[in-house]
Amino acid sequence: MRIWLKHALAVLTLFIAFGAAAGEQDYDKAAFEKSLAEGKPVIVEFFADWCPTCKAQKPIVQELMRDAKMKEVTLFVADYDKERDLKKALRVSQQSTFVVFKGGKEVARSTGQTRKADLEATFAKAN
Repeated sequence: MRIWLKHALAVLTLFIAFGAAAGEQDYDKAAFEKSLAEGKPVIVEFFADWCPTCKAQKPIVQELMRDAKMKEVTLFVADYDKERDLKKALRVSQQSTFVVFKGGKEVARSTGQTRKADLEATFAKAN
């Protein structure tokens, strides 16, 4: 194998590992319920591919989740168009909504925020 290919694979592996360490994952009902039952800090993001606000939030969210303060927080990304039961259970009526849980209870909520400082303040309530 060429040396450059080995380096490229090593870098790719680091990116994948770093992304996994950030705590972002697709919504999974069992994992979400387990995290809540264990009192872990959780944020649920209601994302839609067609939503310009969601797209504007994405790089901010990714940056915030890389912060060391967020290492214990799990971000579940829920598809706004598919997760109807979750939307109903959490009383979410708009995409680009974040619901923050601490100790198994909702502690904050944000909809449509695209300023880093606003999202950071909301996310901080998970800790």
